[in-house]
Amino acid sequence: MTLAIDPAETSEPSPAPLSDLVARDAREFGVYARTGGWAFGLMVARSVRPGGQGAQETAKVSAKEFAELAGCSPERVMRYYKAWDRAADDGMVPHFEALAPGQDVELPDADVWLRYYVSRDSATSERGTAIAEAAEAEGIRPTKALEVAENPTALRAAILADPSTARAARRALLDRVREDPELQAELARDVVRTDDLKKAVASESRSADRIGYVRQIAESGQVRTPAGQTIDAPADLRQEAERHLSLIDELEDDEDTGDWATEAYDTMKSLVAEAVEADPELRVQERRTKFYSSLQKATKAFEELTFDDVQDFVEDDMVQRLEELQQAITGCLTALRGAKG
Repeated sequence: MTLAIDPAETSEPSPAPLSDLVARDAREFGVYARTGGWAFGLMVARSVRPGGQGAQETAKVSAKEFAELAGCSPERVMRYYKAWDRAADDGMVPHFEALAPGQDVELPDADVWLRYYVSRDSATSERGTAIAEAAEAEGIRPTKALEVAENPTALRAAILADPSTARAARRALLDRVREDPELQAELARDVVRTDDLKKAVASESRSADRIGYVRQIAESGQVRTPAGQTIDAPADLRQEAERHLSLIDELEDDEDTGDWATEAYDTMKSLVAEAVEADPELRVQERRTKFYSSLQKATKAFEELTFDDVQDFVEDDMVQRLEELQQAITGCLTALRGAKG
């Protein structure tokens, strides 16, 4: 037996009538998805009267009245107002005077809005403007930089907890300190007052001096001997300096150069000493330079002795030491005279 099937039982149920409220939400969502904050900026621009325009001259309302109707703060309204104003100055949108309540205009892309709108009052200050400009130069949204600047405790927590954040902060400080003498002085005081930092700076300074010694040999082809002479470096010595420098230059920024600098410096000093000893004329000149240097130091030390009021503190030991010095000088003179003769 064949059963008759009512078509109404097998067909899909008819959809409910579309709610006007849903349709309105969808349209408004689509507008915002395409234009972002421009949609709200337009609402403010066409409804809030510009400064200097009286209430009788336009159907627009003040920012305060608009905020009361919107249920938000006048400051928030003004942030949209100022963003639109900046964009109008750039020719992106019409000026306030050209807009009337309810008027629609073609709006820029949503991404462009972030160039003009900042969600914090601090952005309007001189400090905020500088932060916003720096953020744009780094390719980030000004709102992100302003948020960090307004919450230094959060910045401190991120630096303490995250090594990569600490490294970014260090690089930023180094860039800033080059142009900020006051910050330079503050950091210097912090360093000398912190024993661990002071030791670390001394160690790095020593490494830098040693690398500088090696670099001087490699780049100028000259070397300073232990006695203080400046001579032309032999070719093999210069090549060795270049080899050590290339190894140091290949190190990553976060690698410790201390051991490499020490090895390069010690190698160079040893090779320089060997080069001096291998050249009879240079060896004599080195000893002569060293002798003169010691003689000058001894002469200066003796000249600095003063005998004012010596009777108040003279001791037998002082006299004995001067007598020994006199004997040593006499021996030196005898040796020098004998060498000349």
